[in-house]
Amino acid sequence: MPAEHTASGPRMGEFVAMMALMTSLVAMSIDLMLPALVEIGADLGVHHENANQLVVTMVFLGLAIGQLLYGPLSDSIGRKPAIYLGFAVFFAGSLLAIFAVNFPMMLAGRLLQGLGVAGPRGVSMALIRDQFAGRAMARIMSFIMAVFIIVPIVAPALGQLILLIAAWRAIFVILFLLGVIALIWFGLRQPETLPAERRAPLSVARIGGALREVLSHRIALGYTLMAGVVAAVLQSYLSSAQQIFQIQYGLGPLFPLFFAINALAIGLASFTNGRLVMRYGMRPLLHIALRVLVGLALVFAGVALATGGQPPLWAFMAYLVPCFFCLGILFGNMNAMAMEPLGHIAGIGAAVVGSLSTLVAIPLGAIIGQAYNGTVTPLAVGFAALALGALGLMRWAERGQVVVATGTEPLV
Repeated sequence: MPAEHTASGPRMGEFVAMMALMTSLVAMSIDLMLPALVEIGADLGVHHENANQLVVTMVFLGLAIGQLLYGPLSDSIGRKPAIYLGFAVFFAGSLLAIFAVNFPMMLAGRLLQGLGVAGPRGVSMALIRDQFAGRAMARIMSFIMAVFIIVPIVAPALGQLILLIAAWRAIFVILFLLGVIALIWFGLRQPETLPAERRAPLSVARIGGALREVLSHRIALGYTLMAGVVAAVLQSYLSSAQQIFQIQYGLGPLFPLFFAINALAIGLASFTNGRLVMRYGMRPLLHIALRVLVGLALVFAGVALATGGQPPLWAFMAYLVPCFFCLGILFGNMNAMAMEPLGHIAGIGAAVVGSLSTLVAIPLGAIIGQAYNGTVTPLAVGFAALALGALGLMRWAERGQVVVATGTEPLV
């Protein structure tokens, strides 16, 4: 870690917490209003319930577009100014959502929120890559996920609580205030990690060259696509979770509790991964987690088909909890593997990894979410297909790679 960071910046615990808060604005922007989707749609004139899922999808779309912009910008003007710009756009989107008078206006606000939060989310990855590499980076990423996983555990319950005492617009006010807190904390405590002598002029030719480099590197590209396919598993779940738990299983206000159980599984896995990755390496953990996920997904797809898409709630949860534990192992390691060869172009590298993986996840997750028909069959079959696709991409990424003697990492 650079001396600047240890001397004038936050200590490790504060650094992890700060990065977790900034990156968790994405999760907060999505999970906080899940219990309010029906109310938002009804108030803004939505007639088809599946259309409410677009309130979630638009954040992901903005996130995908934004990451391509902020990464190259951060390589040119520095990490902190790029993050400041992202916060400004996020605040604009939050205000638009607060005062939305129709559904298109809400979707525009959500697009801006995603576009804005892409700044702190995407550039934070480059900021971390400036200071860490390899297993150390995977460890940091896992601890960050373990911290901010508290967000999806508590966010739906907080959203439900807000709805008991105020209208759904208050949820966006809370988001605005959280962004202000994160911005002030970051601005006061985190030093710049990209000194002026390492910055590169912002040019189309440079961006195009960096993009070609990322796309031509088998490990970087393969794990980026794999991250997108795996992220689609989570996105399809987020899009339809409210309908499945609140409506199909009739849980009503208990929805946040069941949502929190699955989020806790991801958090526990991320924390476990942070402990194990320094000892065993990213690659073996990825292989084990993905193969277990494939097996679980195939078995439950059969269960869903056999029960007409209406398995008992206990069976559904018995599948989701270990499934999300596997996802928690995968997320930090996939991103770290994709970024490992890109340290010399960390800004644009983080942008391409984040943007491309999100662009892959959006249509796949949306197709599965929009296929919801009152049963869990589309979700179960979709999970199985995505898990198999991720396995194929991992094998393609590692084809022909030389493995070190310990068998823990590919040489790239």
